[in-house]
Amino acid sequence: MGSRRLKRLIDRRRTREGSAAIEFAMVALPFFFMMFAVLELALVFLIDSVLENAAIETGRLVRTGQANAQDFNAASFKASLCGRMSIFSSDCSAKVTVDVRPIPQFSNPNVPDPLNGPSFNPNTLGYDGGGPGDIMLVRAWYQHTLLTPFLAQGLSKLNDGKAVLTATTAFRNEPYD
Repeated sequence: MGSRRLKRLIDRRRTREGSAAIEFAMVALPFFFMMFAVLELALVFLIDSVLENAAIETGRLVRTGQANAQDFNAASFKASLCGRMSIFSSDCSAKVTVDVRPIPQFSNPNVPDPLNGPSFNPNTLGYDGGGPGDIMLVRAWYQHTLLTPFLAQGLSKLNDGKAVLTATTAFRNEPYD
């Protein structure tokens, strides 16, 4: 009787030996997908933070009058902003669009929005460093390609699956003359 019970116990153990591998196979794909989505979302937050800091720091050039030199234009502003994007500066010039303009007041500036539905239209944007004492609005848009399908559905604003990260800062120029 004892050997029969031992034999059943051994047989039961043999039938369960592959169950851990099967259970792991069922859970592995969703687990790794979720981990990748979390890492990609962390990257999006990192890019957004770096873009915000770069816009504020580059906006300081406008605020202090350093950006009002003859040779400083939208391309110079964009290059300066991209230089402050640290590890994301290599492809920054292809992904960033900037808009710098004076506004009449801090509330309700009534400026054009390049995000018209599912497309990005930068034709209404430009660069004007303003003058001493002007109220300025500095905006930057960074188009980041998302790889995780469900994350792209939730964060994407464009038809091509890219997320558009925006940084905006408003200030009054210093009396630099």
